Amino acid sequence: MALAAERLAIEGVSIEVDGGRFAAKVVAGQPYEVEADIFSDGHDSIDAVVLFQRKGSDEVGETPMTFVENDRWTADLTLPEPGDHEVSILAWRDLFLTWRKEVAKKHAAGQSIALELEEGRQLLSAALESDGRADEAGRQTITALLGEDAGQPASEADHEGLRFARLGAPDVVALMRRIGPRTNATPYRWLPVFADREAAAVSAWYELMPRSQSGSMDRHGTFDDVIGRLPYIRDLGFDVLYFPPIHPIGKTNRKGRNNTLTPADDDPGSPYAIGAPEGGHDALHPELGSFDDFARLVSAARDHGLEIALDFAIQCSPDHPWIREHPEWFDWRPDGTIKFAENPPKKYEDIVNVHFYRGALPDLWIALRDIVLFWVDKGVRIFRVDNPHTKPFPFWEWMIAEVRAKDPGVIFLAEAFTRPKVMARLAKVGFSQSYSYFTWRNTKDELTEYLTELTATDVRHIMRPNFFVTTPDINPRFLHASGRPGFRTRLVLAATLGGNYGIYNGYEICEAAAVPGKEEFLDSEKYQIRVWDMDQPGNIQDDIRLMNRLRHEHPALRQFTDLTFYEADSDHVLAYGKQAGDDFVLVHVNLDPHNAHEFRLEVPLWKFGLPDEASIEVRDLINGNSFTWHGKYQWLTLEPDTRPYAVWQLIAPGVAC
Repeated sequence: MALAAERLAIEGVSIEVDGGRFAAKVVAGQPYEVEADIFSDGHDSIDAVVLFQRKGSDEVGETPMTFVENDRWTADLTLPEPGDHEVSILAWRDLFLTWRKEVAKKHAAGQSIALELEEGRQLLSAALESDGRADEAGRQTITALLGEDAGQPASEADHEGLRFARLGAPDVVALMRRIGPRTNATPYRWLPVFADREAAAVSAWYELMPRSQSGSMDRHGTFDDVIGRLPYIRDLGFDVLYFPPIHPIGKTNRKGRNNTLTPADDDPGSPYAIGAPEGGHDALHPELGSFDDFARLVSAARDHGLEIALDFAIQCSPDHPWIREHPEWFDWRPDGTIKFAENPPKKYEDIVNVHFYRGALPDLWIALRDIVLFWVDKGVRIFRVDNPHTKPFPFWEWMIAEVRAKDPGVIFLAEAFTRPKVMARLAKVGFSQSYSYFTWRNTKDELTEYLTELTATDVRHIMRPNFFVTTPDINPRFLHASGRPGFRTRLVLAATLGGNYGIYNGYEICEAAAVPGKEEFLDSEKYQIRVWDMDQPGNIQDDIRLMNRLRHEHPALRQFTDLTFYEADSDHVLAYGKQAGDDFVLVHVNLDPHNAHEFRLEVPLWKFGLPDEASIEVRDLINGNSFTWHGKYQWLTLEPDTRPYAVWQLIAPGVAC
């Protein structure tokens, strides 16, 4: 019976998403922990490896697994390049290691092991005849070992210990683990895993509207004006520069300032009302410049270490060419009109939506895919997708796979503030990053609960949050009355908790003027051109530079899931740490923008194998000075008006500073 061969049990594989229906996410070239429960009947020793291959390839690599406890095994898997991969686990009974353990007990008890030594020789000989896994060097080692052992007396007890020490030496055990027979080898099914490039997991985004970069209310900004802003953005330490839509803007039902329905003649309209006689999603708003200008911008951004990200918004102004060319892509009402978009109580009179089925399938799907590929050809490899939760899941799964088949390095950010399971589904179908509820998690309990969910539950295998602190659409209530301390606090939380985070321009000058009673900006750039003075007094540029510099300098801050919360005996102070190898960063943040808080902090000495009374070297990453903390507890005060946060590097004994 075929079933008889698969004697081992493999369960609880950590990277298995919905039974293998969807791919887990990893980063190419970086280790990623794979865990599984692996066990068998009886008391034989077992072993296991993680198998991996590029999808469609017949070259299989393997990574050894290590026993942890309670039948749980783990391995650090590193996939070498971006793209679709398949991962499995293979487990087997290790008869040589079993022999080694049993014979060691008998020999220690003074029993004769002459027969057992012959059994060991047979196991070694079997490795020479195994399934082609023994390389030439391994075969030579075993052959020499068997030849040397053959010259020893088989019946003299005083020689048995020497023979056992030779046949069961640690290096022989390690060699047999690598090339020996894999008895009852039991494979797990292949699971899909997608390896992204690093920017999908670690990125700092800066969002601006190109039309507001001229420095004048009387002149529409251009791509050349944006080029002039690149040194400033790079000086702040960002690596992604993101634009809302840059396509022609319709005039029908155009919005005026502050979202009014009565625009002035010179009001530019919302960039999300995409489409005009000049073109649609594959065209540029004429006042921004030409495609040659855009190409020059992409090249200049690259020279400054910045990638351009574009908004992919699947919506049309009533003037979009598609309405005339493809009426079957839209839902027409009985009176011959198309219903404008709504998200009650919000109304978007300047926008109409396509539908994805009936006469629109497959032509609309193909057209949208080709738009993304069009911009990929223009040098754009990052897309922030507007409201993806209002479009079909099958479309996204198909479209993202199609794009990645041509360029596996393309990154998609899902702008979906919606129900948790919907957000998770979008991550499963392929989105590289996800907006999150971080924007509305302000208290210590809220942040601890939410970040624990994101980093310590199964969602960590599929969803990479991008902690945007503000967007053109979201002016959080917390910031309305927090003043400068609140902006600094939220910046530090986003930059040090998240692998990905972003700000919308104006954040650095603590822009918080809101439409009364709403989480919307007053005089929003969505409906008018703005002029920004980013150097005005009270700006927090230095905080932004510091956070982005620390993210570049400290590997601990460039990963997301290795997050631990620590004790700080104040309900207003959040304490947490991250670790990557020898790099350990500890952060304390005052969540109260109005009051100072003194608190007792916990120094996680146990992370370094140190007792509670030990000392540890500390570097203040804000001021640059170093000193020693003695003991498990210290006292600290965080003043919101001076410095509402502290960032420390703890240095393990013996590690060079």
